[in-house]
Amino acid sequence: MAAFTAKRLEAVRKALAANNFEAHVAADAAAAAELVLTQLIPETGAGSVSFGGSGTVAALGLVSALLDNPDYAVLNTTDKSLAPAKMYELRRKALLVDCFLTGTNAVTEAGQLVNLDMIGNRVGAMHFGPRHVIVLAGRNKIVPGVAEGTSRIRQFAAPANAMRLDKKTPCVKTSFCQDCNSPERICNVWTITEKSYPPGRIKVVLIDQDLGI
Repeated sequence: MAAFTAKRLEAVRKALAANNFEAHVAADAAAAAELVLTQLIPETGAGSVSFGGSGTVAALGLVSALLDNPDYAVLNTTDKSLAPAKMYELRRKALLVDCFLTGTNAVTEAGQLVNLDMIGNRVGAMHFGPRHVIVLAGRNKIVPGVAEGTSRIRQFAAPANAMRLDKKTPCVKTSFCQDCNSPERICNVWTITEKSYPPGRIKVVLIDQDLGI
């Protein structure tokens, strides 16, 4: 099984690299965290960092590691104690940090990123604003193509995230997407990232472990 997943991840890494992403493979969550903290972020020369909402970033312990590092000014958009208005302003400011860390809803075998966002701060930062973006993706996020990526999001990731965030949406009750009109709907902004521009701005770390939703 290890040899199988390693070959699959390497194939996706090559596809991402062909699409101008800087792509890496990590053996597990610990290796991915070490890669990010000791190589990828330092190589950018970043002085400021922030995060998109991501179970994978949280699982790697990157938020606490960066908050404890005096070398970085950290805009902590994961602090649940903040008032909604303050959190919104932090997310706006996070669009101008040097390095933005986030997960992704799906990675295709052709080297594309497929995402669905609630207010658009995560995908907005992925595509413009921060000088560098680091995307962390467990092997469970890999799908054959865009259609499978959107299906994965609608049928699994979106309802599961709505439950995680304790939203009052129909999918929380049914576990299935209802394409709802709920005021708390989290499915509002679709993006497909075909290539990184400028080349290498988006760095993707594929992790040989199931992580995130």
